[in-house]
Amino acid sequence: MIIGTGAGIAVTRPWGAEFRPLVETIAAVGQTFPPVAVLAIAVPVIGFGLQPAIIALILYGVLPVLQATLAGLGAIDASVTEVAKGMGMSRGQRLRKVELPLAAPVILAGVRTSVIINIGTATIASTVGASTLGTPIIIGLSGFNTAYVIQGALLVALAAIIADRLFERLVQALSQHAK
Repeated sequence: MIIGTGAGIAVTRPWGAEFRPLVETIAAVGQTFPPVAVLAIAVPVIGFGLQPAIIALILYGVLPVLQATLAGLGAIDASVTEVAKGMGMSRGQRLRKVELPLAAPVILAGVRTSVIINIGTATIASTVGASTLGTPIIIGLSGFNTAYVIQGALLVALAAIIADRLFERLVQALSQHAK
């Protein structure tokens, strides 16, 4: 979350604006690769275990947050930041007190997407030797044990649903607080 938001903020500032097209392209292309492909590429380089899973989780965690940060900050009307500038706010104050609060719902939507994607990515990381919620599914598939597969799938689905509902409540709480 910090990497994606930080990169999004950096390329929306005047000193980083020239890198925005490159960052947007990398983010768009990065999301076209399925998590399985990232794991398959990482295993020959790094080996089996937790490291390839961490690489895939970071990659798939950063990209939605980055894109949401770019969208949220890009949607802020220039007149709003001009008013803040006219009030004597510094660039940092405008970012903290005006831009980030206005972009927060969109950024939070990106974090929500990132969490849900990473629940699925962590699940398939079991295929490269990482111990995750997907482990019962892999054990069930290799041993022809349908009960294990169903147990693992239900755990993953439950984790995704709970995470989604928690973010839904967080968005509701923030929107009520803003009123």
